[in-house]
This record gives sequence, C-alpha cells and structure tokens, in this order.
Amino acid sequence: RVLFLQGGATLQFSMVPMNFLAGIGSADYILTGAWGEKAAAEARSFGSVRIATSTAEAGYRTVPQIDDIDFDPSARYIHYTSNETIEGIEFSNDLDAHGLPVVCDASSNILSKPIDIKKYSLIYAGAQKNIGPSGVTVVIISDEMLARVPDGLPSLLDYRKIAENGSLLNTPNTWGIYIIDLVCKWLADAGGLEAIQARNIMKARILYDAIDRSDGFYSGHADRNARSLMNVTFRLPTPDLERQFCTEAASAGMVGLAGHRSVGGIRASIYNAFPLEGAECLAAFMDEFSSR
Repeated sequence: RVLFLQGGATLQFSMVPMNFLAGIGSADYILTGAWGEKAAAEARSFGSVRIATSTAEAGYRTVPQIDDIDFDPSARYIHYTSNETIEGIEFSNDLDAHGLPVVCDASSNILSKPIDIKKYSLIYAGAQKNIGPSGVTVVIISDEMLARVPDGLPSLLDYRKIAENGSLLNTPNTWGIYIIDLVCKWLADAGGLEAIQARNIMKARILYDAIDRSDGFYSGHADRNARSLMNVTFRLPTPDLERQFCTEAASAGMVGLAGHRSVGGIRASIYNAFPLEGAECLAAFMDEFSSR
C-alpha cells in the first residue's frame, strides 16, 4: 500500500515503533549518520532498541558490509537510513536482512534510482527531496506488516486504519499530493528511474572528480565506496576558506553550499530536479577557486 501522511520523516521515527515495537521484543537499528541516530532515539520511547551496528567511531564516513552486521534473529524489524544527508553517506544496494522485516528511511534518495520493493516491509520518506513539496510523507508498506499493527492506537497514528481509509482519515495535503502526481509524470517522461539514476550518477561524478583532482585542497567526507549521489560533502583546508568559498559561490549564483550546522564544511545537494549544468558550474568554480 502507498499511504500519504503528514508530519515528515520525523513523525515516522515515532510512528514505526509505536506500530511495531511498543512493549513487544526489540528492534535492530543500523546507524550511519545523524538521521539514524534520531530515529533510534525516538524509538527508545516505545521499546527496546538494539544497535546492530554503528559507524560513529569512524566518523560516519562509510556504510557497513552486510556480512558484518550482527542482526538479532528475533528482531521485530531492522531499521536503516538509505542516504544520510548531513554526512553524505549512501547505501549503494538495497539492504538484505536475511528474511527479517526491513524498515527504511528513504527520505533523501527515494525515486533517485530503482529499488527492489520486495526487500522492504516499510519504506517512508518526507517528500521534499525528490517526491514533491514539504508537508507530505509517503509510506510504502506491505500487507504482511499492516497485519501486525496492534489494536488501540490513535487513529491518525495507525497504519492499518490509514490504509483502510485510503489516507483520508483526515483532510490530506491535497495540493502536495497533486504535485507528487506531476513529479511522477515528469519522471516517467524523463525515462523512469533508470534514466534519472544515470543522470544522478553523472552529476555526482562531476563533483567527486573535482574533489579528487584537487591534490587534497578538497577532502571528501565519505569513503569512496559510500559516497552519496544526492549530497556531496567535503572540506577545505580551513574554516575561513570554507566561508570564503560559500560567499564567492553565492555571488556566482550557487547558494546553500554551507554544510549542516552540526558538522560544517561544504555540502552540495544534487537531488533529482537539480540540473546537470549546475554540477558542471560548481565543478568549474571548484577548479578555479583551488587554483587561485
């Protein structure tokens, strides 16, 4: 089922454990960045949370190898974040939890590439990166997962009741859902998810190549095997140079490049709607700035 909700991915941090964890067993959380941390913290309000693996000690620069994850075979579900926007970390493949229910926060890379929907019990995503405007949250949930929702939950926080009522338990964000329809048509006209993935790979490669040819002037945050196609994060030699970089880039028409306030540095977000020409323009500016 595809559900349209409100409250953003942040509400899903609580809604998932409320529906599938509260008072029953524990859930495994995989931490690869700030959003995974926030999801696990919210889940602890409803039940037992077990950290199956975390890359925090490595500075959230990579993603774990599946064979290295210590899954609890009795876990109610496995939760992970497919793309961490702050650190610029992305899983390149769908997570296989060896038959356990997989819940994925795909807010920042949904619709950026094909995914194997059969591997997931629940996918949730705030719309505002690749799907549509803020104010809509998309939840894709299997019938098997819906059957596990307990009785007695508040109606607007009950996935089963929302599904039974076609996402119309209350008045939804009709304008936002209409825009999502237009975005889906735009994606189809552009060749579908395979075509948009190819374009996203090209945009990211242009920027990562600019980092890699800078002789260390730019240093990427993510390990090469975990580089995000949506959020390219890097540092310059000093904070003063980073501020100068952002100021001069803004004067040249490239805005919003300052990294998240919690980590600093530079972050170039290149979601589906961002044009290839924008990546080329930024790469050229990076070359010129580093040489100067």
